[in-house]
Amino acid sequence: MKRWRYVSITSLVFAVGLVCAGALVVSQSHVPSDSIASSVTHSPELIERAWHLPVAATFQRHVDWQSNGSRCGPAAVANAYRSLGEAAATEGKVLAGTWSCWTGVCIMGLTLDELARVAQTNTSRKVTVLRDLSEDQFLEHLRRSNDPGRRYVVNFDRARVFGAGSGHHSPIGGYLEAEDLVFVLDVNFNFQPWLEVRRARGCH
Repeated sequence: MKRWRYVSITSLVFAVGLVCAGALVVSQSHVPSDSIASSVTHSPELIERAWHLPVAATFQRHVDWQSNGSRCGPAAVANAYRSLGEAAATEGKVLAGTWSCWTGVCIMGLTLDELARVAQTNTSRKVTVLRDLSEDQFLEHLRRSNDPGRRYVVNFDRARVFGAGSGHHSPIGGYLEAEDLVFVLDVNFNFQPWLEVRRARGCH
């Protein structure tokens, strides 16, 4: 599984993956809109079905977009917590007391472990980092992403999906198992929620 790796919140299991790197890079290369449209699935019918998944439904068809290109991690955590009714449901509340991104920008982004520490600071839920999962383990966690008691946030390499861009965090809204499609609730407004085949482009 080269493209996706994984953090767990239990009650939440909050999964953040670190793909092919030890940190996220804030400088985001531009991804053309036609690449976004052609690289992943935005089929209205499938997106509609995905919004009815048990976890996706708790987001109420709403994603709070990241405030700037460097804060996808805090935005992803905030969206996950909002869907659970947690108090730490904004970027500012997620980051409160952490000293992370105190300038307003997460310089060089947040590593997997840094984001896990940020996620743990303002919640009593258990946060666990998952790394180097086997294909079977990865599939099992995708199935668990439909459990309303858990939340997963994945970090992936945009360049592997869209042909441009860098590391990015977003919540997972669930898994359409029959179609083998992962529902990514992208926190960047330009991308919108999308579906991707688990096995596509080395995602296994």
